[in-house]
Amino acid sequence: MKHIYKGLAFCAAFALGSIHALAQEATDAALDLMNDSTKVQVAFRTADRQDILGGISVINVADLTNKAYTTGSLDFVENVVGGVNGNIWGMSEYLVVIDGMVRDANNVLPSEIEQITILKGAAAVVLYGSRASKGVIQITTKRGQIGATRIRITANTGFHTPKEYPKYLGAAEYMTLYNEARINDNATINFSPEQIYHTALGDNPYRYPDLDMYSSDYLRSAYNRSEAIAEISGGSQRVKYYTTTGYMRESTLLKVANAADNYVSRFFVRGNLDMKLHDLITAQADANVTFYDSYSVAGDWWGNAATLRPNRVAPLIPLSYLEENDPASWNTINTSNYIIDGKYFLGGTQLDPTNPIAAAYAGGDSKYVSRQFQFNTRFDVNLRPVLDGLFFRAKYGIDYASTYNQGYTNEFATFEPIWSNYAGADRVASVNKYGNDSKNGIENISNSAYRYTYNISAQFDYTKTFDKDHNLFAMLVANAWQRQASGAYHRVTNVNMGFQASYNYQHKYYVDFSAALPYSAKMPPGNRLGFSPTLTVGWRPVKESFLKDSAFDDLMITASAGIIAQDLDITTSDNELGYFLYQAEIVRNNSGSGWYSWGDLLGEPATQFNRGDNKDMTFVKRKEFTIGVRGSLWNKLLTFDLNYFTNRMDGGLVRPESIYPNYFTQTGYPTSSIIPWINFNIDDRTGVDFSVYLNKKVGEVDLTLGVSGLYYSAKAAKRDENYSDAEKAYRTRVGRQINGYWGLQNLGLFKDATEIANSPRQGFATVAPGDIKYKDQNGDNIIDEKDEVFLGRYDVPTRLGINLSAKWRGFTLFAMMNGYFGGYGIKDNTNYYWINGEDKYSEVVRDRWTPATAATATYPRLTTTSGDNNFRISDFWMYKSDRLNLAQIQLTYDLPRQLLQGTFVRGISVYLGGYNLLTIAKERKALELNVGSAPQTRFYNLGVKATF
Repeated sequence: MKHIYKGLAFCAAFALGSIHALAQEATDAALDLMNDSTKVQVAFRTADRQDILGGISVINVADLTNKAYTTGSLDFVENVVGGVNGNIWGMSEYLVVIDGMVRDANNVLPSEIEQITILKGAAAVVLYGSRASKGVIQITTKRGQIGATRIRITANTGFHTPKEYPKYLGAAEYMTLYNEARINDNATINFSPEQIYHTALGDNPYRYPDLDMYSSDYLRSAYNRSEAIAEISGGSQRVKYYTTTGYMRESTLLKVANAADNYVSRFFVRGNLDMKLHDLITAQADANVTFYDSYSVAGDWWGNAATLRPNRVAPLIPLSYLEENDPASWNTINTSNYIIDGKYFLGGTQLDPTNPIAAAYAGGDSKYVSRQFQFNTRFDVNLRPVLDGLFFRAKYGIDYASTYNQGYTNEFATFEPIWSNYAGADRVASVNKYGNDSKNGIENISNSAYRYTYNISAQFDYTKTFDKDHNLFAMLVANAWQRQASGAYHRVTNVNMGFQASYNYQHKYYVDFSAALPYSAKMPPGNRLGFSPTLTVGWRPVKESFLKDSAFDDLMITASAGIIAQDLDITTSDNELGYFLYQAEIVRNNSGSGWYSWGDLLGEPATQFNRGDNKDMTFVKRKEFTIGVRGSLWNKLLTFDLNYFTNRMDGGLVRPESIYPNYFTQTGYPTSSIIPWINFNIDDRTGVDFSVYLNKKVGEVDLTLGVSGLYYSAKAAKRDENYSDAEKAYRTRVGRQINGYWGLQNLGLFKDATEIANSPRQGFATVAPGDIKYKDQNGDNIIDEKDEVFLGRYDVPTRLGINLSAKWRGFTLFAMMNGYFGGYGIKDNTNYYWINGEDKYSEVVRDRWTPATAATATYPRLTTTSGDNNFRISDFWMYKSDRLNLAQIQLTYDLPRQLLQGTFVRGISVYLGGYNLLTIAKERKALELNVGSAPQTRFYNLGVKATF
């Protein structure tokens, strides 16, 4: 590991050192072609924007970040172009490619990015192979430009403020309702009226605790995030360079004890060189180093805040409650190393010997450490002496990432006071001690993990124009990447050979054939090579005579069809990597707790089949047809980009019991089956994405309004099912949305015992008045899993992005809003909505069923049992997740250049922004609520940018 660190650090130092040395050679000149906005980075090449054939969207991030500061590399992707909604066209697992290398999007900042290209259609992604079969987000970072050295400094500071905290009951109300739950269960109450009275009175919160971990005693109203970034670029005809470095630090909402020092920090250095080694040879070298740290005290504050009941423990108890003449208690307390502020000792009980506040003082700490090193290089050789227009290009990259936790784990003592009352005053009569203070001084290193990623590609490409009208491009490319992660036996590998031949006549008529030969070791020998052909045609009718004087500035119509062989879906829940699924699995039971053979094997542990062989297993096929239309009207007053897609994912793995004899599976004890995994399931997706921009100058104001979005449907076309005719109508998955909730339909809450007696038997638990009543779908007079139906989609079928830019003189206003429509959520958090047993009670239980509220209750009766009848997926808990989010608004002021004349400063911009400011939704509280984790926040930022 040390050698890898040294090697990669050397690469980074070499690149950055070279940048410094070669900066002296910079001269003024025009920008080179790679930074021309008409150029778009697509798979393994750069293309003219006008020649893109659909299924591709482009974002000029460098331009956007001049008016819209953001912290995430993909923050603009879902808003300013269509087709992206946490995935691409409703598919999961898109591939992120950064400067030609498979990398993580979260390891590059918006300030480092020049352009993002979203490759959506099959023809757009095919050259990247199987792992790109569900879409590619391709990030191109900034590079040096020919010209004098240019320095840009950006500084930002701002504050996060919580949007919503969970609301839990106070201790007195909790104890009252817990007693009610006990009565509902025909059990005796746990808390006496006297306890509840004194707790509600609040005169001694140490004897009668009422702990609120969301109170201002422990939490700040806001916390800071600050960062500073420097960029240096320039170059000559021979060498161009770009380097950037920055540091970010974020504090915490917590203000209790050592937790107030929690922080997150990120330091990075990125640099690259573009070198002209010869008239025919150019080279690039890139390096990046990222140090990420997250420090916190011991314990899980937010997890405990959602589970620790308010009456359980007083975390800090004043020494003043001890009797001065009680040497036994004082001697016990004096064994503690943690007397807080000289006034308090750490509280605990036999049931709760520790608590998160005590842990913040005495429990030690932990720091999550992440280190990433990346290096890649590229060589381009112009083979003009062999054939004019022919190039050979090669890339190689190596990434190394390591993570681990380091810190100190301390043991500490807590003390439980035994209370008494003397003359009307509460005093501590004695104390019980739990645990001991212990610091071994040994730093723990745990959870160590690493990940290597190798990228390599080589290609020949040929570009030529004949007779000024016939434009030809051809490419033959071989690429591979491999990732080795700690704890994983098998490496994740993508090996692919691709071919592209593209022709256009006068940039009016287009035809493109792109194909790939993916190789996958997930398949059985003989089936490991796939074939992925695509064909695309395009027509620019605006160049025809009948549209010569029309309102169209540009109009491009494309159609594409293709089949992509992919192995992303060759995976199962118990084999995520998906290797060797084509082989039979036979297990010998050596656990000593399983089953044994008969006497013919002398009672030895026997073997069992887990699956059978399938030597015919093959790639899953993405079969797709798309139509695209893009263009502009009235001198670019209106620009638009529309895509319709329909694709079929054919051959998903399943072990289909419906097509094999039942004797292939042993359902009793022990379970065993010789049914293999086979290509069986089929999913169909259909949808449309769009992006429309209105550009208008009104007086001195330049206005741009953009609206983009996606609508899609994803249905199961084939499934392994064996339902009766009566059940098939409501239980079949075929023809229904893939991303959906399946559960019971509720008929309200049982009113009384008579209604229960006259209803179908609820099969999940014994019910009582106030429990949820369900619909008997099949009429068998039993409520069970056979009565589950499709309830609604949990994904978001309709995604909308709206952005507005308004520029007046030196001021620029930018706003961004996101809409999500057509999806549903389930209020199923077991620490907030599904409350049973010994759970902490949230405010939702105030609407519980009681005999007095039977007509108005919206929550089931309280119970200290498991509540299996009530707390399961049903439409009782469903809500519509439709919403509009005001994601960002920013006002920027650029100082007039004439004010800076005669100085070394080229430009200064000051901006003020707000993020995640507003959610408009019927279920806003549910959508903005985090339970068991840090809250969602609004962010207010002040920034300044200076160029020298």
